[in-house]
Amino acid sequence: MGRLDGKVAIVTGAAPRGEGIGNGTAMAILMAREGAKVLLVNRSAERAEQLAEKIAEEGGEASAFAADVTKTDDVAAMAAAVKERYGRLDILCNNVGVGTGGDPNRVEDVTDETWDSLVDINITSAMKCSRVAVPLMRESGGGGSIINISSIAGAVGLMGSPGTAPYAAMKSATHGLTLSIAADYAAEGIRCNCIIIGSVSTPLVAHFGEEYRKRRIEMVPMQTEGTGWDIGWAAVYLASDEAKWVTGVMLPVDGGLCALRAWPR
Repeated sequence: MGRLDGKVAIVTGAAPRGEGIGNGTAMAILMAREGAKVLLVNRSAERAEQLAEKIAEEGGEASAFAADVTKTDDVAAMAAAVKERYGRLDILCNNVGVGTGGDPNRVEDVTDETWDSLVDINITSAMKCSRVAVPLMRESGGGGSIINISSIAGAVGLMGSPGTAPYAAMKSATHGLTLSIAADYAAEGIRCNCIIIGSVSTPLVAHFGEEYRKRRIEMVPMQTEGTGWDIGWAAVYLASDEAKWVTGVMLPVDGGLCALRAWPR
């Protein structure tokens, strides 16, 4: 018996932007291995379809759905698709997110365009997806699990790191959204938790270069990088009945980084 047998999951931003295993990909693969049927949501249908094929090769069940989850109509279509294809919804992983590409963005440098874009991608998307997920979970009758994805940038200040004011603000907002959803729907068995991601090696950060990677490793107490699999297993736990009494939690998966407050010199 898989830990997620009989459950249906949506993973947004499921397919990676480049070679390797990103957080969303690991979540989707591991949830499918544990028995869940997974709707893989990406702006690029091609990448999501490739991931669906990989999952099918392992004996899992998944299908692709192309959507921009910052758009209300696309999110509504996503909800309709998961109900039509699988008949229910038990798990939502709000995995879509983007930073500022490594460019300095102290508050004095932030443009309106950057701010508005990061609001839409990092927090409005999570709100819109959760908004359609809750009624579907209620209809399914077995509660549900919403998993938001945050970052160390939204939990602590990192002295000496590139300015990340808008990204940090959006990830901090994710914590507030998580707590509100958890409180509002606890009595219905719909849980909401948040994974705080530390220095994880993913296709999204690979283009920053080896020097950046080295500094990230040095600041972690465990002196290693995490991988998408570390995030994926945390999501499997939060999605499973093993976590049925866990809601409103900010779970750091960071090698101990939340214990630090300074970027190495």
